[in-house]
Amino acid sequence: MQTTTLTERPMALPTPTEERDGEHGAVFTKRWVVELILDLAGYTADRDLAELVACEPACGRGAFLVPMIERLARSAEHYGRELGDIEDAILAADLLQGNVAASRQSVRAVLTAAGMSRHDAALMARGWVQRRDFLLEPPIAESVDFVIGNPPYIRLEAVTQARSDAYRRACATMGGRADVYVGFYEHGLLSLREEGTLAFICADRWMRNAYGANLRALVSSGWAVEVVLSMTGVDAFDEEVDAYPAITVLKRRRQAVGPLVVEAVPGFGAREASEVAAMAGRTEIPRAQASSYKAARLHGWFEGRAGWPHGSPDQIALIADLEARFPSLEDTVTDTRVGIGVATGADRVFVVTDTAVAEPERLLRLALPRDIAAGTVDWSGRYLVNPWEKDGLVALDKWPRMAAYLKAHEPLLAARHTAKAGRWHKTIDRVIEGLAEREKLYLPDFKDAIFPVLDEGTTYPHHNLYWVTSGRWDMRVLGGLLLSDVANLFIQAYSVRMRGGYLRFQAQYLRRIRIPTLDDVDQDSADALTEAFEARDRAAATAVALRLYGVDRLPC
Repeated sequence: MQTTTLTERPMALPTPTEERDGEHGAVFTKRWVVELILDLAGYTADRDLAELVACEPACGRGAFLVPMIERLARSAEHYGRELGDIEDAILAADLLQGNVAASRQSVRAVLTAAGMSRHDAALMARGWVQRRDFLLEPPIAESVDFVIGNPPYIRLEAVTQARSDAYRRACATMGGRADVYVGFYEHGLLSLREEGTLAFICADRWMRNAYGANLRALVSSGWAVEVVLSMTGVDAFDEEVDAYPAITVLKRRRQAVGPLVVEAVPGFGAREASEVAAMAGRTEIPRAQASSYKAARLHGWFEGRAGWPHGSPDQIALIADLEARFPSLEDTVTDTRVGIGVATGADRVFVVTDTAVAEPERLLRLALPRDIAAGTVDWSGRYLVNPWEKDGLVALDKWPRMAAYLKAHEPLLAARHTAKAGRWHKTIDRVIEGLAEREKLYLPDFKDAIFPVLDEGTTYPHHNLYWVTSGRWDMRVLGGLLLSDVANLFIQAYSVRMRGGYLRFQAQYLRRIRIPTLDDVDQDSADALTEAFEARDRAAATAVALRLYGVDRLPC
C-alpha cells in the first residue's frame, strides 16, 4: 500500500482564530446529498476502498467523513479485511481546530461502532484528520483517487491580505475576484491519479464568470466532466445559503463521452437523488424527466476558457449542437464584429446638449439605451464631445472651442484614474473612427430578452449599448436572427440574470450566439426575417430561425 501524505511544508501563515464557521464559508451538507455525491463519485462499498485514497479537503464537522468511513468499513468487511488495513485510505484537513476536533470525534464513533478499539480508533482519527490549510498544503500531485467534499464559499477579499496573497501564489487558477473554492478545485484536480475522481458540491459561478476561466481551461486540458447537477432552490444544506449550488464530478482522463447534466428544482430529495445516481452509471439515457428534475446525457462538453452554459439539460444539449454546427456571431468570414459603446469616465463633461461647447467636427450624436426603447433610434439630443481622431488624441490647440471647454473641467478630468500626464482629456475608451456613420445594430445592456435595434449610421453608442456591425450581412436580416428566441437562448444560457429578472447583455455573451452561414439564408427567409425585424415580431423571427438552424422547437 502506497502511503499518501499532504505535502510537508511549514505553515506560511498563522492559523486563524476560532470565529464562527460562517465567517470561513462553512456550509454543512445534508446527509442524503452527501450520499448522492459519494454515489456519483463511485466511492461505494462494493469496491475495495482500502486500496484507494480519498481526500476530504475541508472536512468541517464530518458531514462527508462519517458516511465515507461507514462505506469504507463495509467495504473492508465485504473484502475480508481487518479494520487496520484501512489506515491509509482517508486524508482529511480543515483550517479550524474546532472542526478538526469535531471530525475526529465523529470518526472515532464510527470506527468503534465498526468494532475497532477506542485506542486504535483515536489514533486513526488523529492520523486521518489534520489541521491544515488545503490551499497551502495540498496532497502530493497525482497521489489520491478521490477528492470529495463541500469546499468553503468565501471571496478572496474577505480573507486577510497576507492569506489572500499566499493563496494567489499557490493557486495559478485563482485570478480576479475569485472565491477560494477555485483553489480547492485546482489542488483537488492536480492531486488525482489517472482515473481519479473529484466530486464537489459548490457554488456554480466559476462555470460562467470570468474568474473561473483559468479553472475551466485546466479542466479541459486533462479532466473529463462526468456530471453537472444544478441544485438551485434545493434544500441541500443544514442552513439556507445565498448561493447557486451545483454538484460537479470530474475525472482525470480525456473527455470521451458527454456528461450527465441534471437540473434539479425544489422538491428534489433523497428518492430522486437515488434515481439520478442510478442514471450516472449508464451511458445511454438521452433524456429523463420527473417532477423535480430533468436529465440528459450530452454527446460532448465545452472546452477552453469560455464559460459553460446553464439551463435545462435539453437546452444545454441544443446549445452544444448549435455551437458544433454554426459559426459565432463575431466572424471574420462575414466581417461581423461585436463591441460596446464609449465609456468616458466623466459623462457630466463629455455628454452634452449644448452644441456651442465644441466645434461641430468634435461632436457626435450619442445614442443612449432610452433612445432605442421603442425599437427604433429616437435620438434624445445628446452629443459626445470627441477628443479622438484616427491617429489618437487630438491636439487641443487645433480645436480652441473644445479646448476651452475641456480646460474649464481639467481638475475633474485630470483626477480620474484613466488620466495620465498629457492625456488628461481622454475618455476611458477610444472613440472608433467611422463607427457613428456605419449601419449597426444596438443592444441594451440590461433587458428581459434580446432586443436588437437598427441604427442607420446616425449615432455613436454610449457604454450601456452594445453594437454589431457586419461587412456582408444585411443588418435587417441579421437583426431578425438576433430578435429570435434562438439567439435569446444563448444569452439566457451564458448571461447572469440580474435582480428583477433582467439579463445582462455583454459582448462576451453576444459572441457566443451562433448564426447560420450567410449562404444558407435563402431569399425568402431573408425577406421574412427582415419583415419580422421591422415589425418587432419575435415569434415570426423565431419560426424562420428554427428552420434555418434545422431545429423543430426550442426545449424548455
